[in-house]
Amino acid sequence: MKNKKQEKCLAVDRLLRRRLYVTLAAAVLLGILYSLIFRFSAQDSGESGSLSRMISEKCVGFLNWLSGFRWNEAKKAEMAGWLEYPLRKLAHFSEYACMGVLVYTLWSQWITQRRRLYVLTVVWVFLSAAGDEFHQYFVPGRCASFADVLLDTGGGAFGMLFCMAVCWCCRKPFR
Repeated sequence: MKNKKQEKCLAVDRLLRRRLYVTLAAAVLLGILYSLIFRFSAQDSGESGSLSRMISEKCVGFLNWLSGFRWNEAKKAEMAGWLEYPLRKLAHFSEYACMGVLVYTLWSQWITQRRRLYVLTVVWVFLSAAGDEFHQYFVPGRCASFADVLLDTGGGAFGMLFCMAVCWCCRKPFR
């Protein structure tokens, strides 16, 4: 009788320890992500634009090499200019998708009511995105955009849904 109680206590202790480790890991990664987002948001328009331009030029160069096309420099510059805006928005979406995964992971260790967990994750991401845009309002050459807040929130919701799908697939036996 005493052994069963001890085994049950040890199992609960292991579960609690696992929850604490997952929470700590998610919180640390979330802190790193917040610092990266803040760093990118603190760049003035010149720095941000040159970084976006450089990344879009690298992508165009890679696409040129991968496809076998031999675009001239004018065509590469045109393609890089065309690609810059979607890449910027994809970066926003991706950052906040990662945030959605991390916030969902962090809170799923402690909140058992799924609806509350979903709402908390989306509200957390929305408030983070709104805070980021508010911060950008004070950076020279940058402006706040509610459309970016909605895009970021959509990214966070996508990240949460992706995390839920992965968890669901891992729990279901494959047929």
